Amino acid sequence: MPVISVPHQYNEEELYVDLRSIIGHPLFLKCEGFNFAGSIKLKAATEMVASAERDGVVKPGSILVESSSGNLGVALSMLAASKGYGFLCVTDSRCNLTTRRLMEALGSHVHIIAEPAPVGGLLRARIDFVRALCASDDRYVWLNQYANPSNWKAHYLSTRRRSLGSSRAWTCCSSARARPGR
Repeated sequence: MPVISVPHQYNEEELYVDLRSIIGHPLFLKCEGFNFAGSIKLKAATEMVASAERDGVVKPGSILVESSSGNLGVALSMLAASKGYGFLCVTDSRCNLTTRRLMEALGSHVHIIAEPAPVGGLLRARIDFVRALCASDDRYVWLNQYANPSNWKAHYLSTRRRSLGSSRAWTCCSSARARPGR
């Protein structure tokens, strides 16, 4: 019986649901929602944190910071809690209350941006806040999902199409959408 010691070690790469009995055609959905963070974002978060650790960017006393509207923030909250890091999620008024409370329950701080930037809206305002915070205090380490190659590599390596016999595999990155695997 496999036993894991930290939640992000649970990583079932080959779990699919075959919807053939429901829709009459072979359609395989990859089940990413079963990991402990509840979404595929755990894979990107794990790789971004591991990359920062390998590069020596994260040091004792570092506080991880990221702009997120939800799922990545939850994944980073879980990772930060299990690794003993601080985490500040910069989000905006569109982040739902349940997600915010989950991040806080995991020990993270959540900063909500209420006013959009004149150009770029709420996302630009979140990024501007993160940049200013990091410039003012070197304890903050921005993982920067928008420019971090570890983010897209984790998605590419874990969500691209896999061969399942003669059927076409599809991936489901969240419960809200399904798309052809890449």
